[in-house]
Amino acid sequence: MAAGGPSGFRALALGVSFLKCLLIPAYYSTDFEVHRNWLAITHNLPLSQWYYEATSEWTLDYPPFFAWFEYALSHVAKYFDPKMLVIENLNYTSRATVFFQRFSVIFTDILFIYAVRECCRCVNGKRAAKDILEKPTFILAVLLLWNFGLLIVDHIHFQYNGFLFGLMLLSVARLCQVNKRYLEGAFLFAVLLHFKHIYIYVAPAYGIYLLRSYCFTANNADGSVKWRSFSLLHVTLLGLIVCLVSALSLGPFIVLGQLPQIISRLFPFKRGLCHAYWAPNFWALYNAMDKALTIFGLKCNFLDPTKIPKASMTGGLVQEFQHTVLPSVTPLVTLICTFVSILPSVFCLWFKPQGPRGFLQCLVLCALSSFMFGWHVHEKAILLAILPLSLLSVQRAKDAGIYLILTTTGHFSLFPLLFTPPELPIKILLMLLFTVYSFSSLKSLFRRERPLLNWLETIYLIQLVPLEIFCEMIFPLTPWKRHFPFVPLLLTSVYCALGVTYAWLKLYVSVLTERISVRQKAE
Repeated sequence: MAAGGPSGFRALALGVSFLKCLLIPAYYSTDFEVHRNWLAITHNLPLSQWYYEATSEWTLDYPPFFAWFEYALSHVAKYFDPKMLVIENLNYTSRATVFFQRFSVIFTDILFIYAVRECCRCVNGKRAAKDILEKPTFILAVLLLWNFGLLIVDHIHFQYNGFLFGLMLLSVARLCQVNKRYLEGAFLFAVLLHFKHIYIYVAPAYGIYLLRSYCFTANNADGSVKWRSFSLLHVTLLGLIVCLVSALSLGPFIVLGQLPQIISRLFPFKRGLCHAYWAPNFWALYNAMDKALTIFGLKCNFLDPTKIPKASMTGGLVQEFQHTVLPSVTPLVTLICTFVSILPSVFCLWFKPQGPRGFLQCLVLCALSSFMFGWHVHEKAILLAILPLSLLSVQRAKDAGIYLILTTTGHFSLFPLLFTPPELPIKILLMLLFTVYSFSSLKSLFRRERPLLNWLETIYLIQLVPLEIFCEMIFPLTPWKRHFPFVPLLLTSVYCALGVTYAWLKLYVSVLTERISVRQKAE
């Protein structure tokens, strides 16, 4: 059974829910006001004005299903504090408002808990253990339910990622379980896309896997697709699902002639290459290189100080800026880079079919590639790769090692999101507990195999400790803080970008060089 038994899983779920309740009084970001404003917009205005209302700077910029989700929540919110539903009450944070919004996130996480339970049923049970703490299903349940990044992003920083990831993991479970439920998995993912469009990053993995495994019903002996097995009925059913979900979501706005307005809200390309807090990706390294070349050019009198753009990429603000030395990056460039970086994983999923495992690998690589090269990537998007990689980490030592590198650096890169002093011990303690458990449990699970990390990888991860000490304790006491306030963010993003890039490359090498067994070819 999931997580070593119903009682063990229930204990985990109750424990993490209790922890979430303890975090209710913690700091919350501007996202708290974002969602309060969306409650007010959907509750007070007719449908035709949802995507035009702009009293607050935090306008509605999620797909229609999420707007309807806020609309449903607003009808519960009015019983807690009707004033939170007044559009003009900007930054309204009464105790009742805080309690309602915090508790709404905890309550909707029930879907995430159910999805984790279903994912645990997909784990190969060959590594059976007498001790429940060493069972792969139990370890996976802890890695997902107690995920450090999801805890701080949703229940401190504030967002509704839990139930959204619940939809994604549930769709993954339906596609990976022994009795595969392709149509249900496709339906769940289509619904997810109309809740939050960031999941379009992993759409290529879903599309190719469903085409390869569902629309083509058989393979040749060498593993290649049997073209005569193409099922027009299966393609039609998938198409109907996509069209039906899209019609329910976008249909009313198409009738109103508002589709261009929705698209402009969902894809605001004027926000700049990087988010306010740098995501640890390729562009973080690119920005750092431009910054270093700028400093070098100024000291050597190669650059004119009066011609350097004033908009700073390190100011912690959402804004457009121009690179000083290196060529400035446009949205089209990031789109091309993302497309090219995803292609090898998609080709592997088609030409080297490995069933559900190959699908998960492609999904993680699509998420990581988009994170590495996308436009205005949020640092929180790293969770889109970490969570599905958890399913692979409990099944093979090689994937467990990659998981440890990615999850440690990815979670550490989220630290700048919580910059208030009271949250410092909370984030350090929570990450320490999660990291120690991740290393110890996976090491125990694969103790009969080679070490999960080599000495160089271990040294790299250990260096995160002095980096945190410098950024949080030493740097604020130095005179550099006044003149170079961006240094901690710069160091954190760049150092973590090295680890994320390394994990991405290592996973790609693993996928590209992996041999296919006879059994996998037959599948």
